[in-house]
Amino acid sequence: MTNFIGKNNNVAILLATYNGGSFLASQLESLEAQDHQNWFVIASDDGSSDNTLKILKEYQERWPQGRLTIRSGPQEGCCKNFLSMACDGNILADFYAFCDQDDIWFPEKLTVAIQNIKENQEDGAPYVYCGRTIYVDERLRKVGCSPLFSFPRTFRNALIQSIAGGNTMVFNQKTKDLLEKMGVVEHPSHDWWIYQLATGAGGDVFYDPEPQILYRQHKEALVGGGISFGAKIERVSMVFKGKFSLWSDMNIALLCAAKPMLTHGSKETLELFKKMRHAKLKDRLRLMEVTGLYRQTWRGTLSLLIAAVFKKI
Repeated sequence: MTNFIGKNNNVAILLATYNGGSFLASQLESLEAQDHQNWFVIASDDGSSDNTLKILKEYQERWPQGRLTIRSGPQEGCCKNFLSMACDGNILADFYAFCDQDDIWFPEKLTVAIQNIKENQEDGAPYVYCGRTIYVDERLRKVGCSPLFSFPRTFRNALIQSIAGGNTMVFNQKTKDLLEKMGVVEHPSHDWWIYQLATGAGGDVFYDPEPQILYRQHKEALVGGGISFGAKIERVSMVFKGKFSLWSDMNIALLCAAKPMLTHGSKETLELFKKMRHAKLKDRLRLMEVTGLYRQTWRGTLSLLIAAVFKKI
């Protein structure tokens, strides 16, 4: 694959699109305005029927050759669209960034992420930069912020919670290697999967408390911030309807397949989690404590305990 490659710190921006014509140009403008200019975009379109492809082709012609590559996505949902790029061994760069079609990146987003990764990654270890977002409406008016999480980012958290949107994530080659080895999997979300895989393999995940993007909330969005009271009630409802339990089934199956890449401690935690989910009540609560699972807020951890009591995780 021909890429727009500079001298160093090259970033592959992995952009998934689907009928995003309403806001796509604004996102592409924010990429163009990045302080860090050594990047190229892979735009994977999932069969748009609006003007998305027209907009992409206009920017492809306007930008230098190789700056923007357009390809067809798998048309199996946004998770598989993102993973189809992250798992593609022909896409090569120093760093990789997931990109939604309807956000706005701050000019320093890539600069901040790359500096953080370079200063903190360990040789041969996965590293993921992610963080908070500012929620805005269709007209970019602020409506809130994503939660400020401060607890450690560990596999014991990743098993039962996704802490950051993929639209904030920038990761190193070792993380991409893990994704490539597993291939395009059936998972509830690509951001949750990368969090589980990176921490399970002994990598680090940094959660930036300073937002670097505007996360647009609108009716066409496939995934939103879920900041309304109704959205929070819906999340609780999903737990007791068994949806979270189904997600746990999927997570466990995938992580068992990834066992050769997991640390010894992660394997032990995974086995305890599997045993806990089907144990009798008194053993279930004891195993919850032994496993050390937690969410990023005390309310979240309390809801986890309640869900465990009712065998809903």
